[in-house]
Amino acid sequence: MTGIPASAAGGSSRARGAASMPGATGASAMSGPKAGKGPSGAPAAQAVPGPDAPGSSDSPDGVRPPRGGKLTAAAVNQASVWNVANLLTMLRLVLVPGFVALMLADGGYDPAWRSLAWAAFAIAMITDLFDGHLARTYNLVTDFGKIADPIADKAIMGAALICLSWLGDLPWWVTGVILGRELGITLLRFLVIRYGVIPASRGGKLKTLTQGVAVGMYVLALTGWLATLRFWVMAVALVLTVVTGLDYVRQAIVLRRRGIDERRAAAEEAER
Repeated sequence: MTGIPASAAGGSSRARGAASMPGATGASAMSGPKAGKGPSGAPAAQAVPGPDAPGSSDSPDGVRPPRGGKLTAAAVNQASVWNVANLLTMLRLVLVPGFVALMLADGGYDPAWRSLAWAAFAIAMITDLFDGHLARTYNLVTDFGKIADPIADKAIMGAALICLSWLGDLPWWVTGVILGRELGITLLRFLVIRYGVIPASRGGKLKTLTQGVAVGMYVLALTGWLATLRFWVMAVALVLTVVTGLDYVRQAIVLRRRGIDERRAAAEEAER
């Protein structure tokens, strides 16, 4: 005899039995006014988890998403095209007609207007250096940027070269070589894109920088030794333009052959 009432002993045994049942927890035992039956003999109120409680059916992992979270995510996805990288690309596109107007103002030979045109050209070249870097670094790459960025690059450079040749400051054959190479390589990239992407080489980046410096020097009304210097800078830019263009052609041929061989090998493997 332990001196424990039989009702208490029965209650403790029932508690032990409930605790040993699968899925029973200490928290469920403590939930509600009292475990078992209430004083009137009716079943005690059960603790029903609310919509904000863990385990709610509002979310698969038991955590309810914040109110308006889906709408916020959708708004961010829709507004992603307006990131800083794309805004810089749009700025370059807007600068193209402004540059042409400044370049041809007052007959195209006024040093003040040419200086303003050079400022517009310099801004366009500087933003060209940053928008691609920002897009890759901060994951801001969009379909719009992939299309608009090369268009903006070719537009500002082509506008500058055509204006310079129109004014007689640069031979037309120089403009033809540079623009022909740029358009040809762009078309070549599209032709072999089914086999892979031709990456930008260090020579190509150096070519772009040298072209920007040379064209910028021609936009300015330079005289004396600076006029002689810009001639040689343009000569270096022309050499890099041709050499890197031929290298891109070589890469395209290798990429195409490799892609054809891989497809042929995959087809033979599938037939076995």
